[in-house]
Amino acid sequence: MTAISTTKLTRIFGGGTTFTGRHRPAVHALLDVSLDVAEGDTLGIVGETGCGKSTLARLLVGLDEPTSGKIRLGGKEVRTRGRWDRRERARQIQYVFQDPGSSLNPRKTLQHALEAPLRRLVGLDAGRRRERLAELMEAVGLRRDFLPRYPHELSGGQAQRVAIARALAAEARYLVLDEPVSALDVSVQAQVLTLLSRLREQLGLTYLFISHDLSVVENVSDKVAVMYFGRVVELGDRRHLFQAPRHPYTELLMRSAPRLGQRHIRAETKPAELPDPTNPPAGCAFANRCPRRLPKCRTHPPALEGGPTGTLAACWNPLPSADAETLSSKPVG
Repeated sequence: MTAISTTKLTRIFGGGTTFTGRHRPAVHALLDVSLDVAEGDTLGIVGETGCGKSTLARLLVGLDEPTSGKIRLGGKEVRTRGRWDRRERARQIQYVFQDPGSSLNPRKTLQHALEAPLRRLVGLDAGRRRERLAELMEAVGLRRDFLPRYPHELSGGQAQRVAIARALAAEARYLVLDEPVSALDVSVQAQVLTLLSRLREQLGLTYLFISHDLSVVENVSDKVAVMYFGRVVELGDRRHLFQAPRHPYTELLMRSAPRLGQRHIRAETKPAELPDPTNPPAGCAFANRCPRRLPKCRTHPPALEGGPTGTLAACWNPLPSADAETLSSKPVG
């Protein structure tokens, strides 16, 4: 069953004219994004800063509205224009932010932060709230005596555990994790990732995992979507995508990632020429940076198409695909 689904999801900021008649430039943040995440899976989202990852996340949880396109949660379409059932949507999907400290109210105790969704979304009475709070603290590995504390009294890892507990308070099945471990020390990152893995197994959760860290995405994801300039340029099983990328941009990301014990190699010989978001190119947005570009890359946008391994790539001249036997012989992680 499909847990989270988007169809041609688009978000354009600005546009039109002001009351004085001046033209406002339209910024194309997200363009025709179509994704499907199966129940219980983790979809990793990677790409450079400004590629649209966080915009996609905000649209899914209802923090912003799309310009066009559709969102489905659990097979049911979400009305994204005008009014919709915000309570029901919040009970299905929740957002875990990158900086847990800034996502918690510094003037409120942890108990207040965790009780808010229990009162507003579920409507539990005081006795049942106490029981649920105990369950949540145990689930994320914190003692109950943390509840009277304030956010500034917590370490980064403890604050992120509280943020995860708050997302689970109303028993949401889908979590959008936006760089959930990037602000933490390496040892704490491992603890939080282990916690997320355990919760997914125990509660049957579905994750949309956004990160700049390719090694983290490779280890936690079932499938991976690579985004560039507001579009998904490659989508597929994490083993196939990391071991044999088909889109030149995906290969560039792999070569740019630092690796322990290896000397850094400059991935591009000249500064990157990024497209203008107020004037998107007619063809492939990556064409100016691509060593494999063809004449039609500048004039016709490529569609996501599959290769022998099932990986989809939006490229007129994709990299050759590895055969299944070669992929199966390579270790992952």
